Amino acid sequence: MKYLHSLLLPLTTVGVLMSPAISPAASLEPIDSSGVQVQSQEQNGITYLSGGIGEDESKAIQQTTGYNLHMTFSVGAGNEYAPDVNVVIQKAPGQTVLTLNDAGPLVYVKLPAGKYTVIATHHGETRHDVADVGSGAARNLVFHWDDAS
Repeated sequence: MKYLHSLLLPLTTVGVLMSPAISPAASLEPIDSSGVQVQSQEQNGITYLSGGIGEDESKAIQQTTGYNLHMTFSVGAGNEYAPDVNVVIQKAPGQTVLTLNDAGPLVYVKLPAGKYTVIATHHGETRHDVADVGSGAARNLVFHWDDAS
C-alpha cells in the first residue's frame, strides 16, 4: 500500500501540473449546434472549413478531424480573432490551389501532401508562411496583425 501511495503522488502532481497546459480551445464540452453555421466546402478539389465566429462555432471547427492545415487569424494586442482575411494557398509560385475571400478567423484545409505557400491579407497588409503538410499531425499556422483596424 505504501508503494501505491508513493506512485500516486507523483502521478497526481503531474496531472495537476499538466492541466493548465491543456488548451481550452480543445475542450470537449458540449456545443450548441443551433448556433453553428460551419459546413465543409470545396474548391478545386480541396476541402476546407472557414469560420469560428462565436465560441460554439470555434469549438466545432477545432474539434473536427482530417484537416492537415489549420490556420488562425488574429489582430491587436488582445489577439482578437480576425474573420475577414483573404487567403491564397499555392503549391508552387503561380500554382494556386485555393483562394478564399473574407475567410476565418479559423480555416482548416485538407491538402495533398506537399509544401505550400500561404499568403494571408488583412486590410491590405500581407503575411506569408510555408506549410509542409503530409499524413502526420496537422500543420498549424498563426497569422497576426498588430492593428485591429
